[in-house]
Amino acid sequence: MIWVAVCLVALGASALTLFSGFGLGTLLLPAFALVFPAELAVAATAIVHLANNLFKLVLIGRYARFATVAAFGVPAAVGALGGAWLLKSLSGLPAIGSYSVAGQRFEPSLLKIALGSLIVIFAWFELGSGSRSNRARQLGMGWGGLISGFCGGLSGHQGALRSAFLVGSGLDKKAFLATGIWCAVMVDVSRITVYGLVFIGPLVAGSREGPAGRLLVAAMFSAFAGAWIGVRLVRKVTLDGVRRWVGSLLILVGIGLASGLL
Repeated sequence: MIWVAVCLVALGASALTLFSGFGLGTLLLPAFALVFPAELAVAATAIVHLANNLFKLVLIGRYARFATVAAFGVPAAVGALGGAWLLKSLSGLPAIGSYSVAGQRFEPSLLKIALGSLIVIFAWFELGSGSRSNRARQLGMGWGGLISGFCGGLSGHQGALRSAFLVGSGLDKKAFLATGIWCAVMVDVSRITVYGLVFIGPLVAGSREGPAGRLLVAAMFSAFAGAWIGVRLVRKVTLDGVRRWVGSLLILVGIGLASGLL
């Protein structure tokens, strides 16, 4: 059942990210968090995210405005290094406490609190993306790339902030999508380099030794299918109702993760 849920999330989110306001990482991380420890969930999301974005580059990458990719993507890649380093640092810390509910023991940690808080913040950002995009753009491309890259390195949540900064840069729809995908690839490569064998190693080993790696591969191909579908639906209107529903659900997931319930 969890396999089906993760693959459906990967497929649906990959399609939606091409013509709505929320991205694959935002939705896939909570799904992977049901299967993997928090830090491995981030790493698994990064692998699927990178593979899916490379696939999307083949589909529409040629439409990018590369001056904007350089102005935003290079600071984002640098910021991702810092976020990924912080993730590695937090992952080694013990739980800050424990409590019981209905006989079940829960142990929140600093990492889960950080990831849960970011999920809530980005869900809130998604729910009011229009007004917040105007304020975000005032920071400029360099700072915007640095901040979104840092969040991407820490939790994988980068799409909402990236879109907020790029939406006012005068790009047509295909250029906007392709430019964002190039920037996302730069962040993914940067953070996966830092994650290295600490997080990626157990996932690679799992592909040979158990179902966890096979789930990762299944999610990857589900995301490919979603991207293929999304490119063909890219002219559709933004699904505001879906965004609101998913944003509200993500707030609940973030609270659950931060509190140690997930």
